[in-house]
Order: sequence, then C-alpha cells, then structure tokens
Amino acid sequence: MIFAILRHPKRLLTLVLACFLIIVGCQPTKFQTRAAQEVSQLVLVSLSEPATFNYAINDSPYSVFPFIYKGLLDEDGITSKLKPGLAESWSIFPDKKRIIFTLRKGLKWSDGEPLTADDVIFSYRDIYLNKKIPTTYRDLLRIGDTGTFPSVRKLDEQRVEFTLPAPFAPFLRYTERLAILPAHALRSAVFSNDANGNPQFLSMWGTNTDPQKIICNGSYTIESYTPAQRVTFRRNPYYWRKDAQGNSQPYIERIIWQIISSTDNQLLRFRSGELDSLNVTPSNFGLLKREEKRGKYSIYNGGTSSGFSFIGFNLNQARNAQGKPFVDPIKSQWFNNLAFRQAVAYAIDRNRIKTNIYRGLGEVQHSPIAVQSPYYLSPQAGLKVYNYNPNKAREMLLSAGFQYNSQKELLDRNGKRVEFEMLVKSEDQSRIDAAIQIQQDLSQIGIKANLQVVSFNVVLRRLLSRRDWDCYVGAFGATGADVEPHLLKLFWSSRGSFHQFNQGPQPGAPPIQGWVVSDWEKAIDSLFNAGVQELDEKKRQAIYGRFQQIVAEQLPVFFLVNPISLQAIRDRVVNIKYSGLSSVFWNIDEWQITDK
Repeated sequence: MIFAILRHPKRLLTLVLACFLIIVGCQPTKFQTRAAQEVSQLVLVSLSEPATFNYAINDSPYSVFPFIYKGLLDEDGITSKLKPGLAESWSIFPDKKRIIFTLRKGLKWSDGEPLTADDVIFSYRDIYLNKKIPTTYRDLLRIGDTGTFPSVRKLDEQRVEFTLPAPFAPFLRYTERLAILPAHALRSAVFSNDANGNPQFLSMWGTNTDPQKIICNGSYTIESYTPAQRVTFRRNPYYWRKDAQGNSQPYIERIIWQIISSTDNQLLRFRSGELDSLNVTPSNFGLLKREEKRGKYSIYNGGTSSGFSFIGFNLNQARNAQGKPFVDPIKSQWFNNLAFRQAVAYAIDRNRIKTNIYRGLGEVQHSPIAVQSPYYLSPQAGLKVYNYNPNKAREMLLSAGFQYNSQKELLDRNGKRVEFEMLVKSEDQSRIDAAIQIQQDLSQIGIKANLQVVSFNVVLRRLLSRRDWDCYVGAFGATGADVEPHLLKLFWSSRGSFHQFNQGPQPGAPPIQGWVVSDWEKAIDSLFNAGVQELDEKKRQAIYGRFQQIVAEQLPVFFLVNPISLQAIRDRVVNIKYSGLSSVFWNIDEWQITDK
C-alpha cells in the first residue's frame, strides 16, 4: 500500500497518489483563457481530497505537503543524490555519530518571520520525538535494537548538531524527508493540552483551518481550499531558491489542485485539450500514444516505478480493547498457515495481470526492493519465486489439511468454506482490475474472495486503525528505497506504523490484547537494525538480501506487477526531469510555461 505507505510525503504524493497537471477550473475553457492572461499556472488533479494540513499527523498520500514544506536537505530525483536544501552544508564527524547542519542565511517563513535553528530543534525534539504526538515519522528516527532516538542541540542561529546513539546510514536521507515546521506558529499548541489531556497541536491545522494561517517554507503556500473541489497554491514570495541568473523560483505563479475521483473524466478532459498533463495508465497508453503529435504533448517514460504492489492477508491474532478479535479466528488460522499463503501465491497468474491489465507495460515483481537498487536480490541470485502453478497450489492445500467438496469448493479441515473479504481502493482502476483477476484465479482453486471496493481513506482506517480486514490488494510507495532500503522499515518492522499485516500497539491509540510477533518478523527486525549500522556496502547487500529471502519464504505479502511510470505532459511545459524513482514534481521549481 504506501504504501508505500508512507514514509515520505514528497514521494508519497506520486507512489500511491496519481496527480496530474491540468489547466482547468470550475468552467475549464473560460478559466483557462482568463487565467493564462493573468498569471502562469498549472492545475493538478488528485483522486481524493487532503486529510489534513497538519504535516506531522498526516497518514494519507493525498497530501499538499510536497509543495509547501522542505527538509534540511533535498534529493536529486534522477540521481537520488542528496544536495543542499534549507541547510546549505553539513559535516559528519569521524565517529559517524555526530552531524552538524548549517542553515542558509536569511531563510524566512511564508509570513516573513525568520527560519532559524530554533525551528529545526522544535521540529525534531518537540514534534517528531515527542511521545505525546502520534506521528508516523518517529519510526524513521529509531536507531539500534533498543530504538533509541538521536538528540539535537542548537549551536547558534544557523547551526544544529545531531548526536546519534550509533552510526545510522539512512539518517541524512531522512533529514530530506522530514519537514521543518514553524516554531513561532505551533509551539504554544504543542505545549498546551485540550480537555482530554492531549496536545492542542493534534487538532491544529485541519482542513477546516483558514489556509492563510498555514505557515510554510516550501515553493508554494495554500491560497484557498474548497472541500471536495480544489486546493489553490500560490508561489511563496519568501522561498529561498534562485536560478543561476538570480531569478526567484519557482517560475509558475499558481497551482490549482483539482479533486476529481474519476480517472475516466481525467482522460476525457485531457483529450479535449483542457489538461496539461495526465498520468498514463496501461489502459489508455495506446490511445494517448496515437494522439501524441496532434495533441501537442509528449509521453515521458520513467522506467519501472519503485515501491511494490501486493496481495496480503491480515496475520494479526490480537484483540481490541473490548476483547474482540480483529480477525475471525477461523480465518486467522487459514491466513497464518504458511502453506495456505504459498498456495495462494502459486494460484495467481501474474503474467496474465501484466498482459491484460498493464498491457505489457510492467514487470512481474518478486521483491519489495526495486530492481534498480544495488540491494536487490534477483531470482538468479537465489531469491525464491512462485511461478503460476494452480495444480501445485491445490496439492499444497490438500497436504495442509484442506479438502474439496463435490462442487470443487475449498473447505478447511473442519468443513468450513474458505471464503473471505478482499479489500481494494476505489481510486485506482488498474488495481481493481488486478483484484478482479486475483478473485478469478483464487476461484480456480476453490477459494471464494468477495471483493470490497472502498475509498482509500476508508482502506487506511481499516488497515491501520480498526485492523478488521481479511485480505488486501494494495501497494506501498517506497520511492527512494532503491538508494536506502531502510525506508521500507515503516512497513516491515514489527513496530512500524505501516506494518499493516500484523500491526501492533501504536502510541496514542487504544490498547490491544494478545499481539503475537512471529520469529521471522523478529528476524527481519534484527536485519533492519543491523543494516543501518553497517556502512560497508557489500555487507549491507548481504543483510538486505537475507531480508528479501525471509519475505519470499514467509510470504506475509505476495508481490504482483511493477508498472512502468508514464506521464503525458503538454509541450508548453518545459524543464521537466521525469523519473519513475521520484515524484513527477520533484523539480517543479524549474518548470516553466512557454507559448508553444
């Protein structure tokens, strides 16, 4: 899922969210003509509205934050190399445990107030490391077997020093992902409690907040928000970035982020000439490619995307605070049976998914780590794979004590029909189509999977809050994992906030009872802890290779097809640098609109 989740808002917008550039408003043709005469602008499309304007507590990929916030460092979307961001430089001590960041001079917030080391201290110490604030980003900062956090101190107005309890290879990359937030606007809310004893910060900056009160440090500010319709962004006049000639960036004055849940409508509007850009899916690729010249646009090929798509079962054997099991105990026995999970893997025809749903524009996936990664373990190097073999699936089920009735329906050893709910988000038609084919494949081995298509916000609540789901066809958007596999920890660590297939207790959430962590989950925890402390690349490759082997053997999730990233963008938009390993908007500061 995001799944990818999850882990970094700058990437999270692209991995599970399909956002596209368009030039429309409430009345597209009139709005486009009038606006083009006034200011340069682009309009983006989101499949769903934002869940919050509070960065720290956001857990949805439908996020405005890539446009309004920055971290200490930036990342080149093509090379994945780190470069200066809010910090103009950084230095690492020989012990690899102390890092000093030096901020740029003259940084300002969108309200004109100075951005200083105090804001960095506040963001890390008082928000991300504050136990009273249930933020998913805290997981990124846990270091070592004990999950100890780094400490941070102010050296002067421009310099801050982080001290780590042990060498931690991903730390620099996380400072790019964690936004710096305004202390002058949020400090009082962090240290004031509501009637329930929780920080008032938790109710700050919801989507009902006046957008003018959202203080930013990124390329844009939020100008207005109309629920279920659009978010309008305006260029941040205090943004620090300038081009080589000294011109302020970004060049585009306004971005309008339309909220349109129908991908069919997006395609129609793009073809009619109203839209500047569209995410190209396998189903519309042939049509759009034929019209490319006439439509005056180009289709950018970013290669296979990072992250992973999968089908997974709820392995959680715990109960909620009222003592009710999250999963029906009968179903839980099936899902926690390794032979059952492996049989399901053999029963799914992924090549058919690739051909029929992705039109050949993808590759069968075997690992959670991108094939472009130096840490990827290939089948040729020993990774266990599950090629389509329904006969083997049936044999495994029979050997595990399952049986078939006269109608060829699968029953467990107690005669209970094997039937469960399969959850999928409504905003992605290709994922729905994949789920339908999986449903058909499972029916061939006697399993009845009842498809439930709901909005992704509902999916997130089911997965991460209620935990009352059976099976999920989803994805986890782990862009950047090709460079740093530890970014996957949110999903794979037993204590990770997105460890959805067996999520444990979470800070600030109601308690759960009887949570069980398997030995192989503990082994994965140990490998991730070892991987971040090992600076030798060959040794790190061995560590993450073993992690991939465990996942392939235990199958908490089964990987499906990794699609090719394609984006159609009108030729009037220039300076685009597109890669499937990063957000299409990663260099939006450099985008310009021409008269073509």
